[in-house]
Amino acid sequence: MVMGLGRVLPWWACLALALVSYLILHAMAIRPLPPPDPKQLSNLMTGAMFRGLAAGGQYLLPIGFVAAAFVSFFGRRQRRELVERATGPNAADAIAGMSWQQFEAVIGEGFRLQGFQVAERTQGGADGGIDLVLRRGTEKFLVQAKHWKAYKVGVEVVRELYGLMAAEGAAGGFVVTSGRFTDEATAFAEGRNVKLVDGTKLDGLLRQAKASGGPVLQSAPAARSQVLVEPKAEAPTGTSGVPTCPACSRTMVLRTARKGANAGSSFWGCSAYSSGCRGTRPT
Repeated sequence: MVMGLGRVLPWWACLALALVSYLILHAMAIRPLPPPDPKQLSNLMTGAMFRGLAAGGQYLLPIGFVAAAFVSFFGRRQRRELVERATGPNAADAIAGMSWQQFEAVIGEGFRLQGFQVAERTQGGADGGIDLVLRRGTEKFLVQAKHWKAYKVGVEVVRELYGLMAAEGAAGGFVVTSGRFTDEATAFAEGRNVKLVDGTKLDGLLRQAKASGGPVLQSAPAARSQVLVEPKAEAPTGTSGVPTCPACSRTMVLRTARKGANAGSSFWGCSAYSSGCRGTRPT
């Protein structure tokens, strides 16, 4: 469990946990036991047991966190090297020659640049399933990576991810491939909270990750790229199929912007606009 933190946390956070855990457990280990009292023998034995566990844990737990820091540091460096290979002169051959674990690691670096927290599903494999779990705030997104020997990804993969999103309560999902998607897969994803990332978009994502440099790959939100836009949940609709306002839940009206950068484009506006509600949704 402690070693697994090396795949999620930056190395400096693991070292900070090592220091904090040592200070807490050391304080517990050196705390004197109360004077023996026959009436509180069970409490005395419990205190002695916890003190003994703290005496050993004050060294073992920090060592585990330090080991996790090494895993994190060298793992991040390896992923940066993979990004270099995937954006080099022979990028297509480099990606084709990667193992599925390396391909997922490269994708994870790209999503970190987007400002997501990335966790790997270690029980996954090359044959499908959920490969990465992304989090941003309170929302969760699922990622399925498909690149092995499949130039085109079909609709079955997208349907599978969509079903898993519902089962796990995810706000959205991504299917990522180094190739392309079939027309059926593209049609199924359209209008749903699933984002399809083909080889062209993946190349752009990785090049931005490479250009951003070291620490940014661990993803400060201010450095988010625009190559990927997180999938938007489907807008709640009323009985007529018209979306409801996110602010007041009234029905919405299709409007056209008259000013600004979006002049001439359509959007859904709240029917209670004249009453002061400014709720909008994209079309």
